[in-house]
Amino acid sequence: MRLLFSRRFDWYLLTLVLLLSVFGVIMIASALSGNEVLASWPWRQAGFLGLGLVLLFITAAVDYRLLATVAYPLYLLLLAFLVVIAVIGTVAGGAQRWLTLGEFLLQPSELTKIAVIIALAHYLSTRKERMESILTPIGALLLLVPAVVLIYLQPSLGTALSVLVIGSAMLVVSGLRVRHALLFGGAGLAAAIPAWRFLLEDYMKNRVLMFLNPSQAAAADRYNVEQAIIGIGSGGWWGRGLFRGSQNQLHFLRVRHTDFIFSVTAEELGFVGAVLLIALFALLLFRLVHIASVARDTFGMLIVTGVTAMILFQLLVNIGMNLSIMPVTGIPLPFISYGGSALWTMLIGVGLCESVMLRHKKIGFDA
Repeated sequence: MRLLFSRRFDWYLLTLVLLLSVFGVIMIASALSGNEVLASWPWRQAGFLGLGLVLLFITAAVDYRLLATVAYPLYLLLLAFLVVIAVIGTVAGGAQRWLTLGEFLLQPSELTKIAVIIALAHYLSTRKERMESILTPIGALLLLVPAVVLIYLQPSLGTALSVLVIGSAMLVVSGLRVRHALLFGGAGLAAAIPAWRFLLEDYMKNRVLMFLNPSQAAAADRYNVEQAIIGIGSGGWWGRGLFRGSQNQLHFLRVRHTDFIFSVTAEELGFVGAVLLIALFALLLFRLVHIASVARDTFGMLIVTGVTAMILFQLLVNIGMNLSIMPVTGIPLPFISYGGSALWTMLIGVGLCESVMLRHKKIGFDA
């Protein structure tokens, strides 16, 4: 194991993750400066990061191939947590998504993403010779349904969509046939109208309508997005300076330490700072794509694909809603936004990718 870590551990990937995570702690501190009630939260995020790094190294040390034997039990365990949340979960902000553990709120829906990635990677890797049959992708979608439904009912449309996107990306990479993709796409379009009428909550519809026609939305509904745009625009090229953003420091921008932390970054560090942050993410994603390309088996390749899709989707949606080019959702910016469960999920995902990289070829023995 020591030989594996010394020769195959991807320290470049870890460095990128550390840079992003530490940057997140700094931006959370800036976003919450002057708020005496939440003054300890940046330190809490630093504590979440420390524990998350331990989880990353533990995950990397475990041979990812052993996870195939516990893929489905792990997934069932997380589904059970989601059922428990539906019964006795803590309600906050109109949603029942959390399990109270002392002063900490655990969000199982975030960790469910990891269970979905492992379970679906196992399912698809054992059926790569059966992709010609439509039953294989149907089985994959049925595997996703319990998690998507339970997460949506919390309600958390953004996280439910994230699970669907992760599953779709893994299906495509595993060899989804074009005819099957067209069939599923057509079925999705056919289901869109009844889903809009009977499934979506009113606030979800309002967010979509606000995105499509902002002028018709109520001022209260537009407030967060408008303040985020003002903050991004006022940053200019170089920004107003760390801890000096007016939209942030004067508290015009709400939920600035979670959903709209990119706006805080753009206002205080400017266009250059925002571009550098996006560049770090791009380097991280390219590194993950490289790991997927050298994985020794389909199971490992699909695990890395799932983690990459998870990070990319959350990155695009979070920045997109800050720029008002996507509807507002409660999806955090990976490694940056405040939240222990979200950060741990990302770091465990990176740990899985490190495990794949560690074992992508033999080093004298099969470790």
